[in-house]
Amino acid sequence: MTPALRGHAAMALFSLLVAGSFALGSLAANEVSPAALNAVRFAIAAVVIGTAAFVTTGVPRSAIAAPWRYLILGGFLATYFVLMFEGLKTAPPVSAAAVFTLTPMLTAGAGYLLLRQILTARMAVALALGAVGALWVISKADLAALLRFEFGRGEVIYFFGCVAHAIYTPLIPKLNRGEPPVVFSFFTILGSLSVLIVWGWSDLWATDWMSLPSIVWITIIYVAVAASSMTFVLLQYASLRLPSSKVMAYTYLVPSWVILWQLALGGMAPPMLVVAGIALTVLALAMLLKE
Repeated sequence: MTPALRGHAAMALFSLLVAGSFALGSLAANEVSPAALNAVRFAIAAVVIGTAAFVTTGVPRSAIAAPWRYLILGGFLATYFVLMFEGLKTAPPVSAAAVFTLTPMLTAGAGYLLLRQILTARMAVALALGAVGALWVISKADLAALLRFEFGRGEVIYFFGCVAHAIYTPLIPKLNRGEPPVVFSFFTILGSLSVLIVWGWSDLWATDWMSLPSIVWITIIYVAVAASSMTFVLLQYASLRLPSSKVMAYTYLVPSWVILWQLALGGMAPPMLVVAGIALTVLALAMLLKE
């Protein structure tokens, strides 16, 4: 496989794992503070990915240079995840996943500002098409609500989290100094953990961890291992091999994966009018990936 093809494979797996965090996160979001949940998940992720880093590539002393890089990346990442779980308190999983598909358009703008990555005309059309499909899903196929730009509180909160994620993606190649993805991910996670401990200190102490429902712990373990450790490495691996806009194009697959996750967890399929919006996001993905 060519480096670019390996990057595409990494992002396909990334989108599947991310979708699971929406399906499970919506079940746990109202049971625990988003800051406390994410602090614990990042602590677990730091142990998992730190062990992987020491066992595989090792951690060179040069990786510790300029630690401010990890605090910046970690701050954007912590913001994204806290606002995601805050939004999932009221936003349905498919709608939240549709908000996530606005990230490629935001990332393309950030990629231009930070890396001077230029969009082709086809890519611009694909991003616009994907955005229309996303807005259709977020408005729950209600044309009147879409025209009034009327969306739920949870979707709006999560949108600002996606802005943070869009800035995070092009910052990876800009701040990476040759560190292996697993090492860079480890220190980024430590940066996020540091931010979250300060951010959620009072919530961490106020939470009665032993009385939390089992779904909270299932969600924490999943997002720590699959939706944190694995996806961070996959995203950074792909970001070093693909343009930022193509990396984030795979977010267009997430709503489709979320529907499958919800069906697997015993949920209901969305109405066909909503599925039409998801079809537009898949078409946008195909257009973005075309060479």
